[in-house]
Amino acid sequence: MTKRKDQIKLGAFLLYTGHHVAAWRHQDSMQNTELEDYIELARIAEAAKFDAIFLADGLEVRLENLDAASRKAHTGLLPFEPITLLSALAATTTNIGLIATASASFTEPFNLARQFASLDRLSKGRAGWNLVTSPDPGAGLNFGRENQIAHRDRYAMAEEFADVVLGLWNSWEDDAFIRDRENGRYFDPGKLHVLNHQGRYFQVKGPLNVPRSPQGHPVLVQAGASDPGRELAARTAEVVFAAQITLEEATTYYADVKSRMPTYGRSPDDLKIMPGIFPVVGRSEAEAQDKFEALQEKIHPEVGVDTLSRFSGGFDVSGHPLDGPFPDFPETNGTKSRQRLVVDLARRENLTIRQLYLRIAGARGHWQVVGTPEHIADVLEERFDNYGADGFNVMPPIMPGGLRDFAELVIPELQRRGRFRTDYEGRTLRENLGLKHPGGPPKAEAPASIRSESLTG
Repeated sequence: MTKRKDQIKLGAFLLYTGHHVAAWRHQDSMQNTELEDYIELARIAEAAKFDAIFLADGLEVRLENLDAASRKAHTGLLPFEPITLLSALAATTTNIGLIATASASFTEPFNLARQFASLDRLSKGRAGWNLVTSPDPGAGLNFGRENQIAHRDRYAMAEEFADVVLGLWNSWEDDAFIRDRENGRYFDPGKLHVLNHQGRYFQVKGPLNVPRSPQGHPVLVQAGASDPGRELAARTAEVVFAAQITLEEATTYYADVKSRMPTYGRSPDDLKIMPGIFPVVGRSEAEAQDKFEALQEKIHPEVGVDTLSRFSGGFDVSGHPLDGPFPDFPETNGTKSRQRLVVDLARRENLTIRQLYLRIAGARGHWQVVGTPEHIADVLEERFDNYGADGFNVMPPIMPGGLRDFAELVIPELQRRGRFRTDYEGRTLRENLGLKHPGGPPKAEAPASIRSESLTG
């Protein structure tokens, strides 16, 4: 195994109470999370030199099984809308990136482009947008849609949505605003580009009414792992939040997505693949196992079954014996990649329903590692050096302790080995991730109405 010359990138995935489904029942977990709590988490992550903090989002409170829903914090309930929260955190941090999830299924491209461009300017170039689609039928009901969007249509819409957002972010060149007081010219008309998009799903004229930020435009993040998701990532994404458990799965996924990029005129270096990792850290192996078991024993069986049903694409497994085999089920309209991951795990290890929900309740299908800082650093290096990842999105099991454990124990070990930075390389998210400036749109004439010297407004 040849040691890579670049360094590991790290995101801190902040989920209130923590990522373990029973974290909220632990005596040391956050409960009624307020802004001050998120400020504390962001400052822990920034002091440790994480590349970014990452926020998920949801568009519904999942109450299909009300009894199970009432037993867990992860029901789609969030303390704050992510862009609003990151706007507040932008004022209390300096270097760390600010990545928020927003669905392309239930909003308009202009609104989303404007919101993230504003966050990018407020933070002086530290914003990122995690593009997702929304498979949950309940989300549609909150936006007047009774029929669920088919999987193939969600990705077709998302692809066009991303094109429109990127086009709007390129409305203005970096130096468009000349603010020439002497000659009375606020911006250079030749550096304005009106989109005039007419597509299958969206018709958007533009331009965006927000100037560009120091990093050009927000970093585009994507999380899909199905074939359409991989293709979308290869064409548009700059970071991929992946979910592979084994080293073989990780290296196969990494090679597949990167190999698709030249088709779109992109270099593999234009994309950072950062799978999720759920680390339980202890100063000894025994301490790490004790921490993990203290959370596992708090999983209520109904919560475990409900969680498993959701990650099986909505297939209800509650009618099957807990200690029987995981059943076959028909294809659903849910998230294909997560369904595949759950089924593959069950079949590969011959797990019962109970064993399977115990395996996914913490990491929710992501890579789970329990051990000492040295062990966790070892396996991160192995996956990184074998080109299974360019970095990792860290999913602390419990907040704030799990994040602090990783920041105070694992990161110093990675720094000691020269695998992670000791200070930020720059001020923007792109600079710190090692992503190039996006440049801008091809040179084109501004509309005649803009070019006209008779304009006075």
